[in-house]
Amino acid sequence: MEKKLDFGSVLSQGFLVGMKNLPSLLGAIVLWLLTIWIPYVNVGTTIAIMTIPIKFSKGEIFSPLCIFEKQYYRYMGEFFLTCGWYTAGVLMAMIFLVVPGIVLGIIWSQALYLVLDKGVNPAKALSLSNKMTYGNKWIIFAVMFVVYLAFLVASLLLTWIPFIGVIIAFCLMVIYMAMILGCSGMIYGKLLENLTEEDLR
Repeated sequence: MEKKLDFGSVLSQGFLVGMKNLPSLLGAIVLWLLTIWIPYVNVGTTIAIMTIPIKFSKGEIFSPLCIFEKQYYRYMGEFFLTCGWYTAGVLMAMIFLVVPGIVLGIIWSQALYLVLDKGVNPAKALSLSNKMTYGNKWIIFAVMFVVYLAFLVASLLLTWIPFIGVIIAFCLMVIYMAMILGCSGMIYGKLLENLTEEDLR
């Protein structure tokens, strides 16, 4: 039986996981920003940041220093290939009045996680992502939209507060990122249950 996402469960669990890992996440982002200008190293640290939802889906607690581990260079080619196909496909779909691009973005949203977590080749990962998200696209969209809308409204309100409002807005952005990554992890973990070992070979 196919696993279906639950809106409230994804939001609440995503929030809890994100908040639990907030200090580590903040440390990882700071280290990533400091190394983003270093050629080659920046590829590994970027891939590491992209794997955070995978760690969240497994309930793993991560160290900020883990973004420097050599294992993240293993799938460098597959990472760029998947990102390239994803971006090209979504941009082409956007030509058809934006909505198809958003839908395709959701359909393929799990592909990179499959590549980095299960070692699936990029073409197959895109196909499996379609299978994983089937029947769950509206929930995925709703979760991401609600989190983004809450962040946007809160940020706009905070910018009216002199001086301290900007600082609070920055803290809010970090919380927003933690929630997005947490929710992404919950979505990936739940939808992964819709795939069999045969699918992943």
